[in-house]
Amino acid sequence: MPEIITIGEILVEIMAKSVGQTFDETGEFIGPFPSGAPAIFIDQATKMGSSCAIVSKVGDDGFGRLNVGRLQRDKVDVRFIDTVHEKTTGIAFVTYRENGDRDFIFTVKDSAVSCMTRDDVKEEIFANCNYFHIMGCSAFNEEMIETIKKAIVIAKIKNAQISFDPNIRKETMEDEKIREFILFALKNCDIFLPSEEELKVITGIGNEYEAVQVVFEQNVRSIIVKRGSRGCRVYEDVSSFDVEPYEIKEVDPTGAGDCFAGTLISLLNQGKSIREAVQYANAAGAYAATKKGPMEGTATLRELEEFIREKGGNNLCL
Repeated sequence: MPEIITIGEILVEIMAKSVGQTFDETGEFIGPFPSGAPAIFIDQATKMGSSCAIVSKVGDDGFGRLNVGRLQRDKVDVRFIDTVHEKTTGIAFVTYRENGDRDFIFTVKDSAVSCMTRDDVKEEIFANCNYFHIMGCSAFNEEMIETIKKAIVIAKIKNAQISFDPNIRKETMEDEKIREFILFALKNCDIFLPSEEELKVITGIGNEYEAVQVVFEQNVRSIIVKRGSRGCRVYEDVSSFDVEPYEIKEVDPTGAGDCFAGTLISLLNQGKSIREAVQYANAAGAYAATKKGPMEGTATLRELEEFIREKGGNNLCL
C-alpha cells in the first residue's frame, strides 16, 4: 500500500496561447495538459522516489485516459481512481494577464470527481500511509468536504502525518462550509504550506510572525510560507530560516506550488530533514515554472540536481 496519499480532482488544462488573451474574445488555446493540483502533487512526489497514490474519479473519455496514462507512466498507484461513465473529466481553461495573474474557468463542480463520496475512502488504503496530503481547492462541495474529513480521521488513527496546502482564494473563505473545513484541516495538520496571502486570509492577521504563532497554537509542527519568486520561509516552533529563490524566466506558474509540496513531502517520507527537503522543494517549484503545462514541470531528483547546478546553487546530495 502507498506511503503518501492524496484525495482530489484530476482534470485537464487548456491554456490560452497568447498573454493578454481573454475569455470574452475568440482566441487560440493549446492542450489538453494533464492537471489538477492533487494530481500534480502526487506525480511529483512519486517521481522523487516515494510510493504514492491518489483517490479520485475521471470520466470515461480521452481526458481521463490522458491523465491516468500520465500518472501510470510516472509510476503513481492509480488503483483508487474510478471511472464515472455518466460524467466527463474536469476541465480548467486558463488565460494569462500582462501582470502575470491568471483567470480560470473550471468545470470541476459538475465533472466525474464531483461524484466522490465518503464510501470511496476505505481504511485499508491507509494501511501503510506515512503522509496524507490535502488541499483546500478539493473541498468544492459538501460531500467532498465530508470525504476528506473522513480521510483525515482515518489518517490520524493510522498515525500518518498530515500536510495541508490551503490552495484557496480570498473569496473562498466567504463560504461558511469551506471556511469551517479549512479551519478543521488546519487544526489537524502537522505541516502547513500556505502562501503569504493565504496565511493572512486564514488567520485574519496581517503580521506574518503573529499569524504563525496563532497557527502553532493549533499543534501544527512545521509551517512553510511560500513566497513565489522570493523563495520561502520555514518556521519550526521557536526557529525559522529562509530559502532563497532561483533566478528563472517564468513560462507557466501553474503547478509550481504543487511540485514544491510533492518534493517536500516525498523527501520527508524518505527520512530527510526539513532543511534538506525544502531546499529541493524550492528548486522543484522554480523548475516547474519554467515549463509550459501544469504537470510538464514535475521532475526527478536527478533533474533537480542538474537544475540546481545550472543555477549556481549548492550541490545538495541526498
